[in-house]
Amino acid sequence: MCGQHADVNATVARPPATVLVVGATGSIGRLVVAEALRQGYQVRALVRDVDKARRVLPSQAQLVVGEVTHMNALHGAADGVDAIVFTLGAPNARSVDYGGVRNVLGALGQRKLRIALMTAIGVTKRVDARWGALEGHDWKRRAERLVRASGCAYTIVRPGWFDYNEADQHRLTLLQGDTRWATDPSDGVVASEQIAEVLVRSLSTAAATQKTVELVAEKGPPTQDFDALFSPAQADPSGSLDAVRDRDNLPLADEPIFVRDDLAAQHARSAGTGVDVGEGHDA
Repeated sequence: MCGQHADVNATVARPPATVLVVGATGSIGRLVVAEALRQGYQVRALVRDVDKARRVLPSQAQLVVGEVTHMNALHGAADGVDAIVFTLGAPNARSVDYGGVRNVLGALGQRKLRIALMTAIGVTKRVDARWGALEGHDWKRRAERLVRASGCAYTIVRPGWFDYNEADQHRLTLLQGDTRWATDPSDGVVASEQIAEVLVRSLSTAAATQKTVELVAEKGPPTQDFDALFSPAQADPSGSLDAVRDRDNLPLADEPIFVRDDLAAQHARSAGTGVDVGEGHDA
């Protein structure tokens, strides 16, 4: 089992390991591909549109065609990879942000991979006075829960607002507890390139394992030591569906039956008694 009691040194992915990037042609995903190549990884990019991928991704990336909303279209996509970086983001968060994570994890079977998942700062805020119910947040948070239940070594990164940062905001800062709920750039800002670097660095940083963090940039020099960046952060409680210090405002008992079934499937897989999830539940 590759869960929270695993040997941390055995659960980091180091070059020349192979990384699968899910959401590879998105604004963050394409930067993750480039950053992983720069750090010496072999990179496999999961894409729907090969022509678009060839236009926006480095030629060194291996392209594999698949659709995250259909598990049957993902078999083989992760064969031979050591780690997965999820940078999904779509208007239909249920099908893509949640369903994509669910389906990729389901396609792994019993395999033990290192995972980095990008969600968003403020993801635990469920209702906003201006926007009403923040259903996209709920589905991203449910995706986080799937990763925690999977038993795999992981890092979950909740970045602040993309590219609202000033030119001198280079110093990376990690927060926990998801306390910034303004739902605007005052929650914190960070450059897209910084997000990509943190996601990729987390794969080979032992101190990042089993941690969920909010990521923002502040004034100061660029961060160089990622062990020092992640070390002060607390690990998520063993067996918990939620991150350390998160609000308890998404009760499991109130969740849709299919969401609870998906979590049960991940728990079973983590325990080595995996079940066939299939395509169902309309996720």
